[in-house]
Amino acid sequence: MGKKKIGMWLYQNGGGDIIQEKLIKQLNNKGIEVIPNINLRDATAENSNITWNDIKLDKLDLFFSYNAGEQTQYQMYLFKALSNILPTINNFKAFELTEDKFQTSLLLRKNNVKTADYKLCHRDDTFHLNEIIKQWDKMVYKPTDGWGGVGLTKIENQETLDMLLPFLNQMDLRYFYVEKFIDYDNTDFRIDIVDGIFVGGYGRKAGGSDWRTNITSGGSVFKRDIPKEVIKLAIKAAKITGLEIAGVDIIYDRKKEEYLVLEVNGIPAFITPEQEKIGIDYNDKKIELIANLIERKVNNKTKKKVKVKKGNK
Repeated sequence: MGKKKIGMWLYQNGGGDIIQEKLIKQLNNKGIEVIPNINLRDATAENSNITWNDIKLDKLDLFFSYNAGEQTQYQMYLFKALSNILPTINNFKAFELTEDKFQTSLLLRKNNVKTADYKLCHRDDTFHLNEIIKQWDKMVYKPTDGWGGVGLTKIENQETLDMLLPFLNQMDLRYFYVEKFIDYDNTDFRIDIVDGIFVGGYGRKAGGSDWRTNITSGGSVFKRDIPKEVIKLAIKAAKITGLEIAGVDIIYDRKKEEYLVLEVNGIPAFITPEQEKIGIDYNDKKIELIANLIERKVNNKTKKKVKVKKGNK
């Protein structure tokens, strides 16, 4: 039986290159060869093969995709195609689900995980939006497929909604997704889960007068104690969505006095060198768990191949 071989596409900024080097080293020690930097944007598909730099990706034992900042529709399309042929991490079904905020919130609520109240309505159904602002007082418009806080818009009154609707209509959206604005202290918890195991966590705080905690929106990271209740909630959210690797964002609703899952992310960033300086350091644990996860998935694929061959005899 030949050496196991996987493909990898991991972001390189913010210390990602160092993470990749460590992960590859651990996988090599497990007898797994890694082809790094496979950007499916540069791949082609013809007949029964998906090819990148003359390498037939469909012949790999697994594909590990971990790069949110450079995703394209084409790359995602081929990622989905690969997932029908070989194991992927994250598995594409769970990854695709959590890329959609509405689908994620719906599934979590159906499984008794509390989230912010939400409303999804057709783009022409402004009546319900007008009614909901009266009930909620404040709400947040969210692109269902956005990340990093991009596109989040706080709607504080009817006048703000009236100003926003023409702009949204110009974007030719098919539907609107809004969430009730939660009374919280402008901080949240980011909890990292790998293979159902709590890896670590930290806090994020909104910058200045902003209410968004996302780093790309001006938020900052700080070290904080993680309550057991928050860890348990994050593990449950990751399990429900099916993500093998998850970053779960949780806030505390001061009015209802309870924790809420705000988002579940399929590509949570590793700890950066700057964050390590303030005492947040669990990258090695996360790398080890991911390497073990990849090894198990690759071995399971090999076992399935052997069973199929025996069954054909």
